[in-house]
Amino acid sequence: MPTQPSKTLETFSNPEPGRDYTIRIRIPEFTCLCPVTGQPDFATLNLEYVPDERCVELKSLKLYVWSFRDEGAFHEAVTNRIVDDIVKAISPHFLRLTSEFNVRGGLYTTVVAEHQAPDWQPRPPVTLP
Repeated sequence: MPTQPSKTLETFSNPEPGRDYTIRIRIPEFTCLCPVTGQPDFATLNLEYVPDERCVELKSLKLYVWSFRDEGAFHEAVTNRIVDDIVKAISPHFLRLTSEFNVRGGLYTTVVAEHQAPDWQPRPPVTLP
């Protein structure tokens, strides 16, 4: 049976829950439909998160992203929906999604949405000599 798109995000236990670290995932083939014209919109999604107890499994993320291909969605709405769905699945310390949409009518759109757990503070950056 061929693989199908899915709204289910699978997760797995963070292998290093005592350490803050960043996971970065680049998703260059995101598509959805313009809710006004029905034409396809193409974007590169850049997902960054600091996991807590759970991490998102990559194949399920791929199938989840694919599930938007035939849905109409404004750029702002779809970016925030993806953030909400991933936060619901893994409850990360911090998550940022940057959606860089390709040109449409001479305009490029970039939407950045973030989530930060209320009880988490990032460590100060390290400056090396």
